[in-house]
Amino acid sequence: MAVRRDGGDTPVTAIEPMTPTWHARATPDAPAIIMGTSGETVTFAQLEERSVRFARALRARGLRPGDHIAILMENKRAYLEVTWAAQRSGLYYTAVNSHLRPGEVQYVLDDCGASALVSSGSMADVVAGLDLSRVPVRVTAAGALAGFDRYDDLLAAEPAEPLPDECEGREMLYSSGTTGRPKGVRKPLPRTRFGDPASAPVQIAEGIVAGGARGSVYLSPAPLYHGAPLVFSMSMHRLGAAVVVMERFDALLCLRLIERHRVTHAQFVPTMFIRMLRLPREERERFDTSSLTTVTHGAAPCPVPVKRRMLEWWGPIIHEYYSGTEDVGHTSITPEEWLAHPGSVGRPAQECHIVGEDGRELPPGEPGVVYFAGGRPFEYHNDPAKTASVTGGEGWRTLGDIGHLDEDGYLYLTDRRAHMIISGGVNIYPQETENVLVGHPAVADAAVIGVPDDEMGESVKAVVETAPEATAGPALAEELIAHCRAELAAYKCPRTVDFVDELPRDPSGKLYKRVLRERYRIAPTA
Repeated sequence: MAVRRDGGDTPVTAIEPMTPTWHARATPDAPAIIMGTSGETVTFAQLEERSVRFARALRARGLRPGDHIAILMENKRAYLEVTWAAQRSGLYYTAVNSHLRPGEVQYVLDDCGASALVSSGSMADVVAGLDLSRVPVRVTAAGALAGFDRYDDLLAAEPAEPLPDECEGREMLYSSGTTGRPKGVRKPLPRTRFGDPASAPVQIAEGIVAGGARGSVYLSPAPLYHGAPLVFSMSMHRLGAAVVVMERFDALLCLRLIERHRVTHAQFVPTMFIRMLRLPREERERFDTSSLTTVTHGAAPCPVPVKRRMLEWWGPIIHEYYSGTEDVGHTSITPEEWLAHPGSVGRPAQECHIVGEDGRELPPGEPGVVYFAGGRPFEYHNDPAKTASVTGGEGWRTLGDIGHLDEDGYLYLTDRRAHMIISGGVNIYPQETENVLVGHPAVADAAVIGVPDDEMGESVKAVVETAPEATAGPALAEELIAHCRAELAAYKCPRTVDFVDELPRDPSGKLYKRVLRERYRIAPTA
């Protein structure tokens, strides 16, 4: 039901509660968005009004349900206003990685068929290299861009009355491209009214945010162009929670924001845990984090020593999940379950099958490709072959991960199939070695890859970013190899160690192994 912004008498109970509209009427002055560095705040009433006005601006420029909008900018105040405008207009919206170069951005724009692009002045160099002849609607949400309309001008020109046919839209995000060119994950539009309890976005919001409610404060420390930060933030808005958005992750600032805003919920990736734990003890423990009630992490399995230290620090409030943008299946695990099954990512919510190279299902304890039966429908946009490639003969689907189930049905991930090293005919999964390396006090970050080897085909190499107090060199390399050999079979351990100033990770912590492999991919001699 449409809600009047002029003080009309539409009762709150007549509005679907899982939308910002409901919270804008119930608690109009409650904060919906708080920017971490600037402190700029957007109330639920302002979020409602701005998203309504921008939805009208897009409709006035010809966009209809099912059309596509792309967003290319850093974490800014307007980001979630724009995604909510698309969400309530029945549009697909693609959040584009703001670190991509012009050619990479162009590929995404062309592939998704965007009719509108929202960007910012700080992206001027990238935008200047784009061919936008097929993108008729261009808007800058902050700063100036030649040929772009100003966001605030568009808002001022539109009424604050919701569109009469508001319906749920959907994100269409692109894979990170860590192992090749990114692909758009396209899911069916709900084709339901905005806030319909039966729609997938509402059901996802109800299911993924444990204990979130009006009055909760959620910290989003990662770039909003990633699926989990974007979907979690919008889901928390549906629940009436404030979302504190970090412009970029900084371990010290993160702790300061938790204390300042009495954050109750947060989501991290393991790399962020590691960076917070690397702070001097007296520095990190001077902040009051007692307001936290639910911390969630995902994106990559967390090394067991790292998670144990986080549980010792923050207590049994750290939950874990395993899923993907494709949403073919997921697992979750509570802190108590994890302590009984350390290293697990949880029990699958759908049927889970571990399949060997010969296509047969494997028993508990044996690693193979992880498949799920069920999950939500999706396709890789413009790539039916890739869509078909993730589906097995039984109709089960996979995200391409290797893992095993234990006797109790808990899933343990070994690595991505694409990251596997084959050395002397033996399959080696780098993640296990990486987890051991980051447990060494001299290591700030580590990646393990296979490099060409005349005799073995590939040999194991570690690429290490040292902790500030450590000294890179041959002595440390020998120490790290010995450290691995004390924990792992020799064939899993690095034969060589290189040191770098910084590993190629995106701001959310995802490692670009493709970049490392290309750096070392020199053909072996005959």
